[in-house]
Amino acid sequence: MQKEYKDLEVWQKCRELARDVYTITKLFPKDELFGLTNQISRSAVAVPSNIAEGCGRNHTKDSLQFFYIASGSLYELETQIYISFDQAYINLENLNYLLSNILTGKKLLNGFIKYFSTLQS
Repeated sequence: MQKEYKDLEVWQKCRELARDVYTITKLFPKDELFGLTNQISRSAVAVPSNIAEGCGRNHTKDSLQFFYIASGSLYELETQIYISFDQAYINLENLNYLLSNILTGKKLLNGFIKYFSTLQS
């Protein structure tokens, strides 16, 4: 890949999302530490991690597989955020904030995947 993954807007925004998720989940009940808190953190970290790993692959097909995994992790995270709201672990303001950032991540990642797919020969 020609561009360094750290320069990609999609990676930067997803990294910011992971940071925000960590900040918000610090307020979750301690008995959720190994439950929903852990799941949300893992999903949030998986997104920029898989983007980075995909950029480090030598073949477009391999790279795309990691980008699709990152996309799946965004959907997983979105579901977990809704469940957190349902359990009253986050308020409506935090729900909307995180969902907006997840939507941004989805749009950027989908665009990146479409672009990257054109590189496949």
